[in-house]
Amino acid sequence: MKELRFDVKSGKWLGIVNGKCIARSTSKYYVQRCIDGQSPNKGPIATPKYVSNPDIAEVSDITTPKVEEFGINQRFGFVEQMIAMVCKKTLPSAVITGDGGLGKSYTVIKALNDNDYADITDLAGFEIGTKLNLTKAYRVVKGYSTAKGLYRTLFECNNMCIVFDDCDSILKDPVALNILKGALDSYSKRYISWNADMRDDDLPKCFEFTGQVIFISNMKLDRIDQAVRTRALCVDLAMTQLQKVERMEVIALSGEFLPEVSDIAKSQALQFIKDNINSVGNLSLRTLIAVAKIADSNSNWKDLAKYAITQGA
Repeated sequence: MKELRFDVKSGKWLGIVNGKCIARSTSKYYVQRCIDGQSPNKGPIATPKYVSNPDIAEVSDITTPKVEEFGINQRFGFVEQMIAMVCKKTLPSAVITGDGGLGKSYTVIKALNDNDYADITDLAGFEIGTKLNLTKAYRVVKGYSTAKGLYRTLFECNNMCIVFDDCDSILKDPVALNILKGALDSYSKRYISWNADMRDDDLPKCFEFTGQVIFISNMKLDRIDQAVRTRALCVDLAMTQLQKVERMEVIALSGEFLPEVSDIAKSQALQFIKDNINSVGNLSLRTLIAVAKIADSNSNWKDLAKYAITQGA
């Protein structure tokens, strides 16, 4: 008999075969492959070592996540403090990584706004002739960028703070990484060069970069290039299922969260997620938003909410 079970206490998935735990991990996919007798890459694996007590034991062939000294809400507090340091130009960069859908981008943007930085991502919102203080402004860049596109962005947004939100292509491109090394260096003057063929007359071969850069990524922190990490303040916001719920509790109590939804519905949604955590296909803040809106609009809402969370809400 095979069973895939989520242990709320440890925040990990357990693979049970004939009453014995053979696999334990934060990765549901990994555990499922183990109890199916296959490795994560769909190849056969040797029979895992049995564990007599799944509450305290670990399987020897599973990588154990490092013990996190600081709680998830404390780490979100660190994000706000680090963004404030970037705003004050104490350091030129910050790297924020972790699971998607739990408020990384919201926290960064809120911290920038709290430090009196103006969002000039959409210049169409400003009247012609408006004078902007670029040293107290930020621009959000999303999506794909080439190395040359990065060079242009750094040049055009010089003197301001650039937020690369889920723009992971520049964190994987060796040429882009070399450009970032110059932009994020700790020297008093940071020069960036592009010595390849330059067909754009408006771009210089070299310029001094005086701005700041913030990276927001769903990549694991240890996947970020070491040269970038060592030049930046880094916060890892990776979470267990329980930590996600813990974070949701803080967000739900905020007056800024779903102001159109009643507090009763938000409280009911939180409790519903706790009671059905093993059924959630992809737990994130979007799950809470969906369940809260369902609870607020339908008196007989629980069946609909349970169906929604099993479909990946």
